[in-house]
Amino acid sequence: MTSTSPPPVPYHATARRPAWSTLPAALRTAIGDRLGAPVVAARVAGAGFTRGFAAVLQTAAGGRAFVKAAPAAEQPRLVDWYAREAAILDRLPAGPRAPRPRWTLYEAGWFVLCLDAVDGHTPRLPWAPAELTATLTGYADVAAALAAPPAGLVGLGLPHLADLAREDILCWGDVVTGREPVPPLPTPLRDRLPELVALESRLPGYAAGATGLLHGDLRLDNVLIDRAGRAWFCDWTWVCHGPAWFDLATLLLTAYADGLDADALFARHPAAAGAPPDALDAALAALAGYFLTTAASTPATASPHLPAHQWWSGTQSLGWLARRQGWT
Repeated sequence: MTSTSPPPVPYHATARRPAWSTLPAALRTAIGDRLGAPVVAARVAGAGFTRGFAAVLQTAAGGRAFVKAAPAAEQPRLVDWYAREAAILDRLPAGPRAPRPRWTLYEAGWFVLCLDAVDGHTPRLPWAPAELTATLTGYADVAAALAAPPAGLVGLGLPHLADLAREDILCWGDVVTGREPVPPLPTPLRDRLPELVALESRLPGYAAGATGLLHGDLRLDNVLIDRAGRAWFCDWTWVCHGPAWFDLATLLLTAYADGLDADALFARHPAAAGAPPDALDAALAALAGYFLTTAASTPATASPHLPAHQWWSGTQSLGWLARRQGWT
């Protein structure tokens, strides 16, 4: 593990999505009808780790929209995720820069979510200083807006990070008990399982005390930098109750991998204000265990690049934690 390690595939090129021309003709016609004119061009999104259709569509009348679509029979979970995102986006407060929903549609066995199109690009690694600053500044706005979320958003019955951690994220305990295989670990870390279990086990307690919401999936591929240099945040399916510093930890994995001072970036960000002194360590331990164990069980509906990215994210989480703990 090294603190200057690029991801196995650039984040802007991780997706494997169907082309517009391969969608059912009835579906393409229905989408054009809702957009007010036939679609004449489609720029398929290169970022992301699902196999759902996602593209910026341009119509004969000059209109533009971002459209996601998935077949209910083959990808029911993805349909559920798109429907959940539509409900969340419809209730987001005005502060965060997020694509706003226009409409949903069910046609030819496919569910469609239409959003405003953002004219932007996924940040490239290594981080450009201006893009990193814009992303961290933008996330400060997101965290502030979600610190006291509107009743309509809370009324969706969103999950709690504390529960998600106990049920799904905390994996080192399962490794110790044999319910999950031991992932290959560098020699200096093979005897650190007790410490990893102890650190990750603090996350539910820390998360339970949070009153706000977090994005829940703040990876680089869910960020867009627009032509004005501002950061937009996409893919809002996994919003949950919890502390904003957990989002910040996931986002800064790429800064650590770039060899930047990720500790300082975390410490001075508004989302980390009031976090427990070892909050970052608890988050990194949990992320490392989750990514390293799930890398071996990728669903068939995911991008083929997901396992390598899960493994890379796990090694960066563990490397960052090991450096902070003095294990290397």
